[in-house]
Amino acid sequence: MRTIGLIGGMSWESSISYYQGLNTGVQQRLGGLHSAKVILHSLDFAPIADAQRNQDWDRAAHPLIAAAKGLRLAGAEGIMIGTNTMHVVADKVQQAAALPLLHIADAVGQALRDDNISTVGLLGTRFTMTLPFYRDHLKTHYGIDTLVPDEDDQQKVHDVIYQELCVGRIEATSKQAYLAVCDRLAQRGAQGIILGCTEIGLLINQQDTPLALYDSAQLHVDYALDWALSSQN
Repeated sequence: MRTIGLIGGMSWESSISYYQGLNTGVQQRLGGLHSAKVILHSLDFAPIADAQRNQDWDRAAHPLIAAAKGLRLAGAEGIMIGTNTMHVVADKVQQAAALPLLHIADAVGQALRDDNISTVGLLGTRFTMTLPFYRDHLKTHYGIDTLVPDEDDQQKVHDVIYQELCVGRIEATSKQAYLAVCDRLAQRGAQGIILGCTEIGLLINQQDTPLALYDSAQLHVDYALDWALSSQN
């Protein structure tokens, strides 16, 4: 089993899901008393979020780069960034770590391709929805077109992430608002919806809608497990 270096804390609410998912997945795949070989470096999200607000991506990248270097020295054999938005600096983090980086958009893209999805809706932070890094990755590597909500819906989705989900608040009104955004994306041609923020799966899940939902956090975990256990398959 390869050792995964997980950069978390962005937010720690989703990092819990990552750690639990990795360990549950290993136990299910290998049985017995097996658990995941994970080194977790959990960052303080507040200064990173401040850099995000100012779109100062160099400043936002610094703690992730330092974490990646430390994870390599601690014995990690591959790196995960436990958030969608900060994959905007994935290339810098991978270069610093000098290790494989298990990209969240690859995890999502492979699942979409397997399901023959050609047009997908994307929910996430305003940065993930508006900056090109995520949509371009899906188009370039998987031939998938990505739709994002209109400006008002983007703000609604973004505010719920930072003001509620990242601090552990789950509100029924926000759930209904998200499902309405999903419906509007479907009306524009989305065949499925990417939950492109690792906290969104805390709010909505497949039982809430007939639309196909692609939970980026769970797909990322599964992708990492395939990599970590590839010598066991």
